[in-house]
Amino acid sequence: MTRPLRLAVNGASGRMGRALLDLLRADDDAELVYAVVRQGSVDDGQPVPGAASSTLRYTHEWTQAPPIDVIVDFSGSAALRQALDHCLAHGIALVSGTTGVDDHLAARLADAAGKIAILRAANFSMGVAVLTRLLREAASALPTWDLEIVEAHHGRKRDAPSGTALALGQAAAAARHTTLETPTVFDRSGERVEGSIGFAVVRGGDIVGEHQAMLIGPGERLELVHRATDRSIFARGALRAAHWLAGQPPGEWHLDDVIAGLR
Repeated sequence: MTRPLRLAVNGASGRMGRALLDLLRADDDAELVYAVVRQGSVDDGQPVPGAASSTLRYTHEWTQAPPIDVIVDFSGSAALRQALDHCLAHGIALVSGTTGVDDHLAARLADAAGKIAILRAANFSMGVAVLTRLLREAASALPTWDLEIVEAHHGRKRDAPSGTALALGQAAAAARHTTLETPTVFDRSGERVEGSIGFAVVRGGDIVGEHQAMLIGPGERLELVHRATDRSIFARGALRAAHWLAGQPPGEWHLDDVIAGLR
């Protein structure tokens, strides 16, 4: 693509949306062409600071959107549904980091992948993507070892365990030819059930994000840890994914595909 990537951000006034907008100001290969916020936001209708176009304003709807190559979404389920509708109507690729998606919306996203390119991730850190790959390999190589996943985030995070922690558990369970639903334990008040995957949650302060997977065997323990100290890593990963996804055929793509494409 010789022209800049035409990018829209859904959830543009949120923490991740603002981080994306900051990165886009310094990205000569991408142009922010639309910025969507929730209806009732104090930013709705206001100019977008630092945008290439001085006329670009935050908006809560998609009806006036110009041509877009990729929508990057960090919003909520309702806003993601609206963005997905727009993507399907106009053949636009979708990168989404929205978590807490219900089964109905997850099914819609899976069906939409037959028509557009979609890349969803609970965490857009390249380090977490590699952590997931390592955990998958370790869980397969050590199938009888106990597995515990511990995550820590700031006190304002609503979902627990985090979407990233659950994604790690799903990857480990799949590597052991099972599903996360069968062996999951969120309460360690009783004796450990063999084959279970346990989750523990820490909330406090301004922790950006920490994830630790512990595989525990007789007389030894393997720990895989990722610590995020700067929230911009997630925005950088999402922007990298958007550049990669542009022009890809319809399908459900993953960060592993992005990493493979960068080699």
